[in-house]
Amino acid sequence: MNILDPAAGEHAYELDRSHVFHSWSAQGALKPFVIAGALASTVWDFDGNHYLDFSSQLVNMNIGHQHPRVVAAIKAQADTLTMVAPAHANLARGEAAKRILAKAGRPFSKVFFTNGGADANENAIRMARLVTGRDKVLSQYRSYHGNTGAAIVATGDWRRMPNEFARGHVHFFGPFAYRSEFWSDSPEQECERALHHLERMIVSEGQSTIAAILLEGVPGTAGVLVPPPGYLEGVRALADKYGILLILDEVMSGFGRTGEWFSWQGFSREEGNWKPDLVTFAKGVNSGYVPTGGVIISESIANAFDDVVFPGGLTYSGHPLAMASIVASIDAMDDEGIIDHARVIGSDHLEPGLAELARKHPMIGEVRGLGVFWALDLVDDPDTRNPVSGAVIARLKGELMSRGLLPFAADNRIHVVPPCIVTADEVARALEIYDEAFTAVE
Repeated sequence: MNILDPAAGEHAYELDRSHVFHSWSAQGALKPFVIAGALASTVWDFDGNHYLDFSSQLVNMNIGHQHPRVVAAIKAQADTLTMVAPAHANLARGEAAKRILAKAGRPFSKVFFTNGGADANENAIRMARLVTGRDKVLSQYRSYHGNTGAAIVATGDWRRMPNEFARGHVHFFGPFAYRSEFWSDSPEQECERALHHLERMIVSEGQSTIAAILLEGVPGTAGVLVPPPGYLEGVRALADKYGILLILDEVMSGFGRTGEWFSWQGFSREEGNWKPDLVTFAKGVNSGYVPTGGVIISESIANAFDDVVFPGGLTYSGHPLAMASIVASIDAMDDEGIIDHARVIGSDHLEPGLAELARKHPMIGEVRGLGVFWALDLVDDPDTRNPVSGAVIARLKGELMSRGLLPFAADNRIHVVPPCIVTADEVARALEIYDEAFTAVE
């Protein structure tokens, strides 16, 4: 069948609805959008309709769709070696680890590869518990860490509630000045009170029981909640004070999404050059071309397992095809200046463009973000900040799709999360579409 044959699209839809069970969904009412192909920042359907992908699928398509160097690397690796057990050494795996560590810098010395972000968080939690001999993990209510045993219970949002089978997880509130839990009236006060709250949680839970604090560098699905100046540095200081390990979940915020290789690096330069103990990654490391993820391990933690068995592993971790895609992706990002490009797109185009959009549309209560990682917090009333309903979000999604933009929506928000390679012209076109869609809904 022709790639743009509408009949092929209908067949794909029928197959999906007959045989595919979808995640996070009631199955009966689903009407999935059928994608026929994609390139760079654009996807298209079987009818030939093109859409700007301002969802980056699940905020993972950092290098864009079908990047030729990454596709070529996967093909070349497939011709050489398609699979090897994780116990063996493999050139592609070693090269991938070397490149990731070069971007993370000291004191990180090893990478444990996984199949995605959720199992990366699982294994980081396991490492922290084994090294400290403690059990509890503290994480934020406004967070998402994946859909496996410990990762989903570490998650703060509603998705953990039907899945709370893992032990030793405690949640706390992080800073979010726009919807403050701390009655603060400035980012500085929000930071101070959020850190006080966290310390009270540590003391109340018992510092000797806590293995790790698990945070997203910038909480993504929870609303692109850029931490106020000093917060992450403050968390690092509390972790050191009480002998707790700090795990940063960079699954969504890493590899260019905030205009940095890792989001913590931007904050660390401003706040005293601190670093986490463990870093989890996935998504943007290879834009999901082949499923992969991992844990970046500081030297002291890696050394703790020199003479002690680490009780974890996965058949497909460090898969050669995934490793080749990581090498090609990082090399392409370096050679093409993609990280710097994402930072400039954010500062020069998205930030001012979205701010202007908010001035025109009172429904947009707050704009927040970095790089190509932004959220529009939508409200019924800018004074009360009451969130808009799901019906409003559904109408906005329909208006955006009808105008040729594939959106990312969560709760009362529209997230603006294009690939890192998005052009200034594509951003300008997207801003026009957002403007038209908000006008139509208002």
